[in-house]
Amino acid sequence: MDWALVLSVFFASAVEAVEALTIVLAVGFTHGWRIALRGAVLAIAILVLIVAVLGTAMVHYVPLALLRTVVGFVLLVFGLQWLHKAVLRSIGAKAMHDEAAIYARQVGRLKDEADRQGFVIAFKGVLLEGLEVAVIVISLGSSARALGQASLAALAAVVVVAALGIVLARALTEVPENKLKMVVGVMLTSFGTFWMAQGLGLHWPGGDIFLLPMVGWFALTALLLVTFGRRRTAADA
Repeated sequence: MDWALVLSVFFASAVEAVEALTIVLAVGFTHGWRIALRGAVLAIAILVLIVAVLGTAMVHYVPLALLRTVVGFVLLVFGLQWLHKAVLRSIGAKAMHDEAAIYARQVGRLKDEADRQGFVIAFKGVLLEGLEVAVIVISLGSSARALGQASLAALAAVVVVAALGIVLARALTEVPENKLKMVVGVMLTSFGTFWMAQGLGLHWPGGDIFLLPMVGWFALTALLLVTFGRRRTAADA
């Protein structure tokens, strides 16, 4: 089993699952769990279909070199965006992504809306967050020719977050999302750089094992950016 792939997909999916669950919880507490679950289940069914159809097509019909180049670029963009936001939040230059505030806004808005609108919001929330998971699953899974492992990792993340949501409910808003996004950003940036270069014909020393120092390099870079950024912010203050 490719544990680097599995862990990357798991943590990335967990981040999106936390955001989707926040919306579902808001709908459930204000309009009932049946409405919230109906919207979420329909969105998940559509996402499963997207992964099954597009993922299978990519694995069987797209040349591996081209796939790795395109996928690497997409993951690099995703990873750098996540790292950029996580670093800015860590140094205080950007407000933290507050799940509690999001939950409160959703509840306030839903109290005055009809049940159908609650269903639509649950559906859209799960679908939009799930699409990001689908992109990651298809990209990482098809590029490594391990779509099954990637899909199971994403499913495991969703199950874990859902179980935590059932047990902890509103306490889920205390999940340190920014730290999780920092880790995921490092992993996606590393995978993106690795595969894009491979697709363009570069052979990394040691093959796949070179991913380990690459992850370490990006993690160290992010840590240094946060450290110097905090010093700069403190000096400006």
